[in-house]
Amino acid sequence: MSVWSQVVGQPAAVEELQAAAAHAARVRFSSDPDDLTSAVAGAMTHSWLFTGPPGSGRSVAARAFAAALECPDQGCGACAACRTVMAGTHADVREIVPEGLSISVKEVRSTIEVAARRPTTARWQIVIVEDADRLTEQASNALLKSVEEPAERTVFLLCCPSEHPDDISVTIRSRCRAVRLRTPAPEAIAAVLVERDGVSEADATWAASVCGGHIGRARRLARVPEAREERDAVLALPRALRSAADAFAASDAMVGAAETEAAALAAHRDETEREELAVSMGAGGTGKGTAQAQRSARAAEMDLEKRQRSRLTRTKRDSLDRALVELAGYYRDVLVRGVGASVTSTHPDRATEITAAARDSTPESSLRRLEAVLACRDALGANVKPEIAIDALVTALRSG
Repeated sequence: MSVWSQVVGQPAAVEELQAAAAHAARVRFSSDPDDLTSAVAGAMTHSWLFTGPPGSGRSVAARAFAAALECPDQGCGACAACRTVMAGTHADVREIVPEGLSISVKEVRSTIEVAARRPTTARWQIVIVEDADRLTEQASNALLKSVEEPAERTVFLLCCPSEHPDDISVTIRSRCRAVRLRTPAPEAIAAVLVERDGVSEADATWAASVCGGHIGRARRLARVPEAREERDAVLALPRALRSAADAFAASDAMVGAAETEAAALAAHRDETEREELAVSMGAGGTGKGTAQAQRSARAAEMDLEKRQRSRLTRTKRDSLDRALVELAGYYRDVLVRGVGASVTSTHPDRATEITAAARDSTPESSLRRLEAVLACRDALGANVKPEIAIDALVTALRSG
């Protein structure tokens, strides 16, 4: 199967990228020996911007395009270039994947410095920036210089939710060719779960119908029982807000669940990183230079601890954001049911419950609750303390 089979439900984008990859295979560089082939220009460019809603597969599309650029057959999926690019181990393809709250200028500079060199095994040096909306202002400025004046064989593939200035700077956006992805259809998501992940057809159909078009979310719901339990707990929240005490208890439970999940994910990885750092810095060594080595080790430990704290905060926020997306879908369904609109439900398996909620509330109150959920997401994005943001949310949900 070609690398393009992993880009789900995006036929227009795949067609555009395939044409560009075929075009890139014919591009000549200034260092190439003279022959009868004229230089080709137009379809291939050095900077690309992949945009689309969460779960649409921005990074997957960027990685498939990178594989197609490095592959002699433009993305066959079977050669060493395709396999290593898709696995994230290709020598000439570098990825910036933010684990913390932002992408630092140090990380960007170290990556683009290496990417400016000539490729070692393929035709292109490629840099993939996932979640480019997390670039700090300094990191964005550092990247801009390379995007404006790229090395001849360097390609930048940036991924972010939209082309809005809040997500990507106007100056970088104006120098990139945009590839716009859409939310995949439930049928396409279900087919991928069945064919690629071995999920039963019934589970795949259900997961695809309630994932909101997010492929990763659908895969997790179909394969991880804990994910289904978390979803059930979140969707039980609207019915649990009978009193102020219940509301604050629900808030504590929601934040506590996010903290527990984040701590569980971080525990093993953090310990492994500390052990690897200790070994690399010569822990337990003796002799000349030991004192200097220990001072350097302590500085490295402090830097590691800072990155781990940032990653823990990011993981906690991501967990809360998943819950808020589920709640937003719930109140959206209540709203559209209340006004009698005939549209696809976000939570079709909760139809009876949503119908009852729409009957017991007005469209205006449903809209206010939906706006409260979205405002909570904005508050978390603005670094409001999670406990405060969630307390404000449950209070607003209860009052309507």
